[in-house]
Amino acid sequence: MVARHTRRVAGFTYVGLIVFVAILGMVGAATVKVDSLLRRAAAENELLEIGAAYSAALRSYAAATPKGYTPVPPTLQDLLKDPRFPGTRRHLRKIFVDPITGGTQWGIVYQGENVGVLAVYSLSQTKPLKVANFDARFPHFENREHLSEWKFSAAEGAPVTPVRPPLVSLPPPRPETPPVPAAVPPAAPADAPEAEPEPAPAQPEEADEAEEEKETAPPPPPDTASGT
Repeated sequence: MVARHTRRVAGFTYVGLIVFVAILGMVGAATVKVDSLLRRAAAENELLEIGAAYSAALRSYAAATPKGYTPVPPTLQDLLKDPRFPGTRRHLRKIFVDPITGGTQWGIVYQGENVGVLAVYSLSQTKPLKVANFDARFPHFENREHLSEWKFSAAEGAPVTPVRPPLVSLPPPRPETPPVPAAVPPAAPADAPEAEPEPAPAQPEEADEAEEEKETAPPPPPDTASGT
């Protein structure tokens, strides 16, 4: 009887131990998940602060632009040392590490063909945990699907569109003018009378003979009716 009671207690203890281990496992998994979420939230907050630093550097570069220079830096390296001035002038301390990807490679919105930095963004395609209640510096970051949509520009979070040079519209080609055919004289009607040929001029010999005949002709007879 005592042995049976002992076996029963041991059985309950074993089941309780299994349940306890299972609870510990769930608590541990929940703790890891919560810790991962907290780390992600902290990384997103760090990304926002780094992005704000990039925005401030772009504004500083634009504000310091001398006359005749573009207010947009060609590359991120130009924010570290402004080539427009003879001395060392910095708008950014360093190229920051992306707290989401862990690398120093950033996505860049360029003004032209890989030249002219308009905005900087993370290359992570992860869905952000933060979708609302952003700081006033980031007024267009709500309800984004990917972290790469958080673009940090000189306008503090305003939507950025790459600027492209306007397309020059060429005038339409002029149609080729066909060659003008030469004027053809109108054909004479079929029933028109034929023109008489002009008399040929008298030959010199025929003219001399006519003059001789005129000189040798007898004078006309006298007019008797006049009484002379």
